[in-house]
Order: sequence, then C-alpha cells, then structure tokens
Amino acid sequence: MESVVEHLLPRLKEITGFIYPNEIELHWSILVVVYPYITGLVAGAFILASLVKVFKVKEVQPTYRLSLLTALAFLLVAPLPLLAHLGHPEKSFEIFLTPNKQSAMAMFGFVYAWYLMAVLLLEIWFDYRRDIILWAQEETGPRKWLHKVLSLFSSDISERAVRFDRKAVQAVTIIGIPSAFLLHGYVGFIFGSVKANPWWSSVLMPIVFLFSAIVSGIALVLLIYMIATPMRSKQIDMDCLDKLAGFLFYAMIVDFSLETLDFIHRIYESEESIEILSELVSGKLFVSLVVIQLLIGMIVPLVAIALVKLFRTPAELRRLLYFVSALLVQVGIFSTRWNVVIGGQLFSKSLRGLTAYKMSIVGVEGLLVSIAILVLPFLILLALFKILPPWKEARHEFGPPTGSG
Repeated sequence: MESVVEHLLPRLKEITGFIYPNEIELHWSILVVVYPYITGLVAGAFILASLVKVFKVKEVQPTYRLSLLTALAFLLVAPLPLLAHLGHPEKSFEIFLTPNKQSAMAMFGFVYAWYLMAVLLLEIWFDYRRDIILWAQEETGPRKWLHKVLSLFSSDISERAVRFDRKAVQAVTIIGIPSAFLLHGYVGFIFGSVKANPWWSSVLMPIVFLFSAIVSGIALVLLIYMIATPMRSKQIDMDCLDKLAGFLFYAMIVDFSLETLDFIHRIYESEESIEILSELVSGKLFVSLVVIQLLIGMIVPLVAIALVKLFRTPAELRRLLYFVSALLVQVGIFSTRWNVVIGGQLFSKSLRGLTAYKMSIVGVEGLLVSIAILVLPFLILLALFKILPPWKEARHEFGPPTGSG
C-alpha cells in the first residue's frame, strides 16, 4: 500500500479540481500516440505515390517508388505499438479467429491485412516485377535467388506481360486510395465515436486525422528524398522538390482549415464541457498544442513555403526552407497525436478536474520503447533500398517500358 501511495504522490500534486480515483492513471500511454502517427505516415506516403499513377503528376515521379517503400516500411511496424500496449500480445491473432464486428479497434487487423497484402504489396510487386527478373538474370549468389523468389520465379518480360503490369499497378492504386483513407480515417473514427469524451467526440475527427496524415506522409517522403539523394552523390530534382513542397503547402492549408473549423464549432456550441476544455488548452496543453502543434508545426512551415512561392528564391535557400519546414511538420503532427490521445485523458468525466501524465523512460510503455519503434521503420527502409532500389539508375530502361515512377 505504501508503494502505491509513493507512486501516486507526485502525480497527486499535479491534479487540480475533482478527479475520480480511476482517472488518476492514464490507460493510453505514448505507445498509443505512436500508433496513429505511424499509420498516418503510411497513408500519406501512399497517397503521394498515387499522384503519379492515377493523377499523372510527372514532376513527383522520382519519389514514386520511394513513397511505396516508405509506406511499406512503416506499415510493417504499424501494429507494434498496439501489440506492445497489450497485456498479452501473443493472443492478438485471435481477432482473426473470433472477429468482433462491433469493435472498431479489433477490426484494425482486417483493415491492416487488406491494405498490406491486397494493396501495397501487390502494387510494389507489379511495379518492380520486370526489374526484379532482370536483376536476377544479372546477379549471382544469394541476391540472385532472393530476386528470383521475389519475382515468384516469373521470367516473362514480354510487351504483353509488362503492359498487364502497368494496368495492374494503376488498378491497384485506384483501389488503394480509398483503402489508405480507410486505414487512417478509421483511427480518427475510433476517437470520434467516443461520445463520452467531448475532446474526441467530433464528426470532423476522422477527416482531420486523414488530412494530417497526408501532410505528415508528404513531409516524410520529402525529407527522405532530400537526405538520400545527396548521400548517393546525385543532384536533387528541384522541379520534383518544388512540386512536393506545393502539395505539402496545400495539404497543410486544408488541414489547418479543418482544425480551425473544429475549434470554432466547439466554441459556437459552448456545451457544458467548454470550460474544462478551455482550462485544458490554456493550461496542460498550452505548450504542446498552441506552441508546438499550431505555431511551430503549422504556421511557421506555412509561412516559410509561402515566402518561397511568393518571392524568387535561390535553389539552395529553397532546399533549406523545405527541409526545415518538413521537419517542423513532423514535430507538429506528432504533437497533434499527443494532444488527441493524451489530452483526451487529462480531464475528468466529471468535467471538474484535470490530471497529469508522467511518461516513464524504461519499460514497455516507456519512452525508449517508443523511440525504438519509431527508428525501426527507417532500418527496414534501408534494407528495402538494398533489395528493391527505388533509384532511377537502378532501373532497366531498355526493352519494354515498365511505367514505373
């Protein structure tokens, strides 16, 4: 009993007003913050890739395969935060054996499986198939057999087969766009459907989550492209970079408009929860919401990219502003997820008190595990770059065109 009191005593000092005893400990930790952040990057990266195949935006073609591999790397890691958060992660497969249609969280497994196997892997396979076959013909040793396995021992690179690959890629991409919307939109749906929590209960929540995902995905691909290209001693395509920054700018405007609309709507309704929410924003969440999310993560990048668009700017300065803006966007979007997940648990259901969240450093629910999960997709991405290089010089330009970006 004494150990429990000693554990709770520092947190009790940060509680204001009336809090029920079961609300002192927050049930959702930083791991649940990491989960929607990663799934948002997946959806945003895939939607960026779809601009090439569906909307024929040729300027961003250099980032097409890069976007696909980025989406795959982060999608492979997406379930890990939830699995780490579970008390018995080894039982997670049971959601497939005994599906519960009434549980939005349980249905994630089916959404995840559909998006991974029926959409993303298929598009990557059809787009890379011809190159994988040709790589296998040129290579020796383990890499030769690895590419043979990845091509499913296919050897047909005729014009007819390649033409089918191109059509398949376009068809899968068209199916993948609403699938990407579903993947991350349902995360916002989970929070927005909790009517008992006025911080989450908003019809705009799925849409806000979706557009913030598009923003974060575009910003991530822009960062990876700007880092990877010079490391390979190659020149950055400024037309591609300008176009990426343009899409990032417009997506941020839509995202900012939706969040502002949600804020105005809450103020206009002025329900009984408005007082505690105002106290939450002006107190516990002031730094993370107003300073980091709004000012640093939204307004500063918007102003920086707007200045580039309005004034003639040297290429070197444009690259610097784009890089800093994309980096700040990532900070802002992660802060957005923090404010939704953690912020929604900081006030009492009585609407008369606020609690505090003290993040641990070690342990399954700690900061170190969360950092490891965030780093893991980049390690997977490096491995994917070795196996399936997305660079233009790695493709085979002779023979039938692949239609790849």
